[in-house]
Amino acid sequence: MKNILIIGAGRSATALIKYLLDHSETENLKLTVADLNIELAKKSTLNHPNATAISLNISDEIERRNAIEKADIVISMLPAFMHIEVAKDCITFKKNLVTASYISNEMRELDEEVKNAGLIFMNECGLDPGIDHMSAMKVLDKIREEGGKPIHFESFCGGLVAPESDNNLWNYKFTWNPRNVVLAGQGGAAKFLQQGSFKYIPYQRIFRRTEFLDIEGYGRFEAYANRDSLSYRKVYGLENAHTIYRGTIRRVGYSRAWNLFVQLGLTDDTYQIEGSENMTNREFINSFLYYHPTDSVEVKFRLTLSIPQDDLIWDKLVELDLFNDTNKIGLVNATPAQILEKILADKWTLEPDDKDMIVMYHKFGYVMNGSAKQIDATMVCIGENQVQTAMAKTVGLPVAIATLLILNNKISTKGVIMPIEKEVYNPILDELEKYGIIFKEIEVPYEGEIM
Repeated sequence: MKNILIIGAGRSATALIKYLLDHSETENLKLTVADLNIELAKKSTLNHPNATAISLNISDEIERRNAIEKADIVISMLPAFMHIEVAKDCITFKKNLVTASYISNEMRELDEEVKNAGLIFMNECGLDPGIDHMSAMKVLDKIREEGGKPIHFESFCGGLVAPESDNNLWNYKFTWNPRNVVLAGQGGAAKFLQQGSFKYIPYQRIFRRTEFLDIEGYGRFEAYANRDSLSYRKVYGLENAHTIYRGTIRRVGYSRAWNLFVQLGLTDDTYQIEGSENMTNREFINSFLYYHPTDSVEVKFRLTLSIPQDDLIWDKLVELDLFNDTNKIGLVNATPAQILEKILADKWTLEPDDKDMIVMYHKFGYVMNGSAKQIDATMVCIGENQVQTAMAKTVGLPVAIATLLILNNKISTKGVIMPIEKEVYNPILDELEKYGIIFKEIEVPYEGEIM
C-alpha cells in the first residue's frame, strides 16, 4: 500500500480526498486524514475502508513527526505559514510533499536540501496558484514552439457564486477563506507591467482601478489587480513581454462598493476594537464616523463617503445589515477586519444547495511572422453544492493528481518546484478535463500595441 498523509480536512480538501479514495483500489492507496478537529477528519473520510482519520496538533512536534514518518508522501492543506515545519520533517524522513500554496521564502530556502535528498516538494498546485500556471504555460509553450514571441500576458481568476445561486446585490458569496477575501489587496502596492511601463497601485486605490472582462455565456465581469504580477515574469519566460498583469475577478459593481469599506477603515487588521463583543453592527460602523448630536449613522456614512441619495450602492450596504442595532458582534477584542468578516459571513455564506463558480481568463498577445496575434483562454467551473464546491474541486483535484504522478515516478524534476513543466501540467490538465475543468481557447484580434 502507498500511504498518503493529508494534513488538513477543511473545505478545500473535500474533492482532493474523494478523488484519492475513488482511486485507492486501482492505485493501491491508504489515506490518513489528519486534522486538529477529529470529527471533521472522520467526516472527510466518507467511511471509506482505505481511509483513517486521526487527530493531529501540527504544533506538537512528536505527533507531527510520528505521522509524517509513517507516510510515503505528505499533502499539506494547512494555511501557508504552517507548511514549513511539515516541510522540514519531510526532509528529515525523506518524504515528498505537495501543497496548494505559494512558495514562501522559507520554503524556497529549502530547495538545495530537497534536491540533495532526491525529493519533490510540489507547491502552487491548486487553482490560483496552480491551474493558472499550468494552463498559461501550456499556451505559452505552444506559442514558442510554433515560432511565436509572447509580448503580452494577462491572467484573471475569481471564486464567485453561480448564476443560479446569485441572489444578493453584491453578486457574491464566500467560496473560500473569508478572511483572505476581507484582507485582499493588503501588504503592499499592486505592481504590474503595462505597455513597457511599470505600474503601481496603492491599497487604498486597488478597488477603484478595475477593468471589464466579457465571457461568453456568463456576461460581464470586472477585475482588480493582484498584489504582485511581476514575480512570474522569469518563471513564465516573459522577460521580453511589455505587459504582464494578473487580477482577481468579481461581478461588475463589487469593487466600487468594497472600496467604501477600505476607505472607512473596516478592513484594517492591525488593531483591536475595545468592547467589540458588546457592539452592535450599527455601533461598530458609527465608531468610524464623526460625532454629531443629531445626524443619524446613515446620514454620517453617506456624507463621509460621498454617497449620493439615489446611488444603488446604498442598497448593497443596507442588505448587509450594517446599520442593524440589535445584532451583537460577539467577538472579544476583535480587529475591524475580523468584525467585518463576521458581518459578511452572516450574509454571504453558501446555503446547502447553493453552487459556486470559478472563472479563469487568460489573454496571450504574441508576434509571429511579423504579425500580432492574440489567444483568449477561458474556463468556467460550477460547483455541485455547499460541500462539493467548484473551489474545492479546482484546488483539490490538481493536488491529488500531482500526488499520484509523484507516487508513480512520473515527475523527474527534484527540489522545491511548481507545476510549470510539461511532464506535470500536461497529465494534470488532461485529467482535469474529465472533471469538467476545460479551457476554451479562441483567436481574437490583438488588442494591444507592438513595441
